[in-house]
Amino acid sequence: MLPGGAGNIGLGLDGSIRHGNNFVVRTRGLWSQRHYAVLIPDTLNHANLRGHRNSASYARVIEDLLIFAHKEGTSPVFLLGTSQGAIAAANGAAHAPPDTLAGVVLSESVSVMGGSKETVFNAPLQDIHAPVLIVANQNDRCNVAPPQNADRIAASLTGSSDVQVLRATGGLTQSKKTCGSLSPHGYFGIEEDVIAKISAWMETKLR
Repeated sequence: MLPGGAGNIGLGLDGSIRHGNNFVVRTRGLWSQRHYAVLIPDTLNHANLRGHRNSASYARVIEDLLIFAHKEGTSPVFLLGTSQGAIAAANGAAHAPPDTLAGVVLSESVSVMGGSKETVFNAPLQDIHAPVLIVANQNDRCNVAPPQNADRIAASLTGSSDVQVLRATGGLTQSKKTCGSLSPHGYFGIEEDVIAKISAWMETKLR
């Protein structure tokens, strides 16, 4: 699972997490309750991933994560990225070796150019062959992740024969910024419902 923002979750040696509000980070327990093994990478030396997630070097990082996950015996493996992390998930999926991914989830994808100078469209979406679920909250007011762009993202995934759009609604606002994690952009207050629907889609890829 690939978090948004700078990608730095502040993982301590004792397992503590300094920046735990991001959707995929704060819901890791809910995923575990559904019997998913969750892998959330931190950045080295608190590096900022903004502007680097669509690079070839970061695609190799994702490939290494996939190899690690398969070695741990957690097959099948899904990639889930949210907000800026959706760029990483798309880039990783586009470069993933054949048959290493059961599916890809792109959640509240950054699709409009902003300060990071990259969007999900900078990834070679046409090279993704695994099934893809695009999740878009109709109440998301983040200016770089407008929910109406979900169909445009789907149309760009020409290499996959299985592309679906999940339209969520609702969410509470506690973040000061519309792109904050504790807002509809991060499914704040509707986490369990969104996870249930994503999980239901994932389950269909295991049959």
